[in-house]
Amino acid sequence: MYPASLKRRLKHLSLALLSAGIISACSEAPQQQAGFGMQPAKVSVTNVTTQSVPFNIELPATLLGDKEVEIRARVSGLIESRNFDEGQYITAGQSLFTIELKPFQLELEKAQADLHAAEANVKQAKRERDRLEKLKDERSVSKRDFDNAVSAYDIALANLESAKVALNEAQLDLEYAQVKAPVSGIIGRERESQGSYVSGPTVLLTELTDTSNMRARFGFSEREQLAMRKDVESGTLTLPANNYFDATIILQDGSVYSEKGKVDFSDIRVNRFTGTSELQARITNPNGELRPGQFVRIRLSGAVRNQAIVVPQRAVLDNGTGKFVYVATKNEKGMMVALPAPVQVGEWVKLNGENMWVIRSGLQPQQPVIVEGMARIFFPGMPVNVAAEGE
Repeated sequence: MYPASLKRRLKHLSLALLSAGIISACSEAPQQQAGFGMQPAKVSVTNVTTQSVPFNIELPATLLGDKEVEIRARVSGLIESRNFDEGQYITAGQSLFTIELKPFQLELEKAQADLHAAEANVKQAKRERDRLEKLKDERSVSKRDFDNAVSAYDIALANLESAKVALNEAQLDLEYAQVKAPVSGIIGRERESQGSYVSGPTVLLTELTDTSNMRARFGFSEREQLAMRKDVESGTLTLPANNYFDATIILQDGSVYSEKGKVDFSDIRVNRFTGTSELQARITNPNGELRPGQFVRIRLSGAVRNQAIVVPQRAVLDNGTGKFVYVATKNEKGMMVALPAPVQVGEWVKLNGENMWVIRSGLQPQQPVIVEGMARIFFPGMPVNVAAEGE
């Protein structure tokens, strides 16, 4: 039998040896797993280059007709007839409504009679003036009588001109009573029906829209305009001449309207509520496919991003705090590993049918950016096997 003290020492020594063996086994297991269990991820890379790419802007827009006209009567009276079908195409000069014509015809006849009377008065006053002029030369009439005759003739001439003006006004009112379309376009619904009394231009009769050309109105934020201005000043962006961007309409279903347009107006004022300035593009609409009031998207093209760095869209990842790409590079041991590189992205561009990100900062030319195999990279610094071109 061993003494109790010796038994305690042997027990403590056994426990120490057992703990050392467990720690040694645990420390060797990860090294073995790291050395032999994790294979390098197979990836493909592309070397970063710079190139000039198109710079497009896409914004929501509202369509309006080239001319949107309110039809109002210039004279007062009862609506005798409506001369159109709602929604039909109207040509310029076509009568849309007829205001009761009889009162205007009577006014025209009266004006014509007044004109004839004025012409007769002129002839009579002229004869009297000429007669007294001869008598004046013979000293058979006083100068006062002759002067009165001359004045009467001048007054008769003035009354004749006034009668002509009244006749023109009566003719104009008769024409205005046949309310005509000032432009060609699509007519809307009637606002006042046959038999209603209209008090001149205060009453809206209908609306007419010229749809042969359409206007797309849209807002462009001041912040984006300032960013573009800085890029232009730095030489990284070139805008079209006079800022006349090409305009393409994208419809609600995503289809692209066939006709192209041009930006032809940019408001100098900034809306203090929205922080945007209004722009307008004009687009032809020969087949009437576009309609006033449509909400569409408008794509502005014609600008160029100069010497831009672009990478495939699939190569750009997001970790919740920002966007980054994986760059294949050698570590201090000479092993090829994948390291994240934070990037600041710009706009999307499509090159050769592929979506690409414009990289504003974070990459340099000739850096090998990983474009395939990112799903096999489980942690930053993981070993990678860069596939040869074509694999």
